[in-house]
Amino acid sequence: MIDQFAMMQAIDLLFSSLSPWLWVIPGLLIGLIFGSIPGLQISMAMAVFLPVTFGMDFLQAMLFLTSIFTGGAYGGGVTAILMNIPGSSSSIATAFDGYPMARQGKHNEALGLGLAASVIGTFVGYVLLLMLIEPLAAFVLKIGPSEMVIVVLWGLTLIATLNESSLAKGLMAGTFGLMLSQIGMSTTGIMRTTVGNPHLLDGIPVVPAMIGIFAASELLRLRGNSYLVQDESQRDISIPKILKGVGQTFRYPAVLIRGSLIGAVIGAIPGVGSSVANLVSYGEARRSSKTPEAFGKGAPEGLIAAESANSSSEGGSMTALLALGIPGGAATAVLLAAFSFHNIIGGPSFIRNQTDIVYSIILGNLGQVVLLAVIGLLMLRILGMVVRVPLAYLVPSVLAMCAWGGYGITGTVAGPLTVAAFSGLGWLMRRSDYPVAATVIGLLLGRMMEGELVRTLQISNGHPLAYLMERPIALTLFVIMLLVLVGAPLLKSLRRRKTARPEG
Repeated sequence: MIDQFAMMQAIDLLFSSLSPWLWVIPGLLIGLIFGSIPGLQISMAMAVFLPVTFGMDFLQAMLFLTSIFTGGAYGGGVTAILMNIPGSSSSIATAFDGYPMARQGKHNEALGLGLAASVIGTFVGYVLLLMLIEPLAAFVLKIGPSEMVIVVLWGLTLIATLNESSLAKGLMAGTFGLMLSQIGMSTTGIMRTTVGNPHLLDGIPVVPAMIGIFAASELLRLRGNSYLVQDESQRDISIPKILKGVGQTFRYPAVLIRGSLIGAVIGAIPGVGSSVANLVSYGEARRSSKTPEAFGKGAPEGLIAAESANSSSEGGSMTALLALGIPGGAATAVLLAAFSFHNIIGGPSFIRNQTDIVYSIILGNLGQVVLLAVIGLLMLRILGMVVRVPLAYLVPSVLAMCAWGGYGITGTVAGPLTVAAFSGLGWLMRRSDYPVAATVIGLLLGRMMEGELVRTLQISNGHPLAYLMERPIALTLFVIMLLVLVGAPLLKSLRRRKTARPEG
């Protein structure tokens, strides 16, 4: 239940002066720029600008840092759409249909779809946080490694659907990614497949690998072309067409709401977050679609599902921070540092004793959504110009940015070398019609799955099935997953047969 008195105090804190809002627009711009540059993570931007907040009051600091968070979540989707470069691991599924749309000259519509889905997803995530912060906190406390295993497994099931022409190739690419994820020190302290290279002790760096296999390999494949969009008449950056894409988003209300809810719930689980939410939402949109064969070729539904879940997970990740004082990921860890500097500890006592501050942070983020819609639309006019740059200039400059981004993440030459190695691997896989996305999903989720499985085995004393029977949330998630994976296709098949059956 919302405390009405605290709500009135929160509104007064936010709107009695302009000071809480002074840094919101700069924060959104910083997030958009960092999110749009390959290799620059949202958490990196927040960490760089954290010292700026030391001279601010707590509310102003929170609004500034969360505005970077909000802008960055959308910025990563822009490059995924225009150049097949997911700005972060949480934008992987955005590229699946966003980039094909851009290559077809529908980049304006794709950018509009992404902007609208991001805005609505963020809005839904924070509304749920406002209405249900205490129940969500209680739910998060009950999430253990067994529940996380099922959620990650749900994300991994997308691997099997990423290559319609050959299920075997999709599974082989995904298995290869899972094998790559096992390089380095295991959860139990065993060194594997490092071939004596100290750079591999922590495993293959996922973001440089993702940049190489998605972006650099695609740029290599484009050699011989003049522009990203070949048809000169379709290279314009049109605000009316972007707005048309915004309008198209509302043709898929079920996809939009489902993606937003998936993102908010999964985003609330510490350690899982937007990367898994992005993939699970995309997979469910594909499975429930009447035209699943269109996915991966420029389906608006896929783009909407991915971006809405990616953005709504922000509100979900704030649940654990505000209600429990637990950072759900790197970005919320930076926010926790800001909490500490201002001598504030998140958790039940924070919600109980400073409810007005909690509400003001949530309401401030809802206000950021409105500003994101305006600023995002204006920035698209600039960011979208990439389709008008000749590939002779674009390819070398983006490859240089990819190498720089890889170095920025690892701090060593291992980053650029990973980008180079995976760009060659991606090029070979594309030539042989293997889905590079399946390999990235395996690499991204494999180590996470291993860690949660090990913890489940340790807690259950080697009897995971018996332990699972004592976990009602895990059982419920497992049953829902089975119903979705097995039941939905059967229902669709029965519906098709009924439709195809002649009357009489």
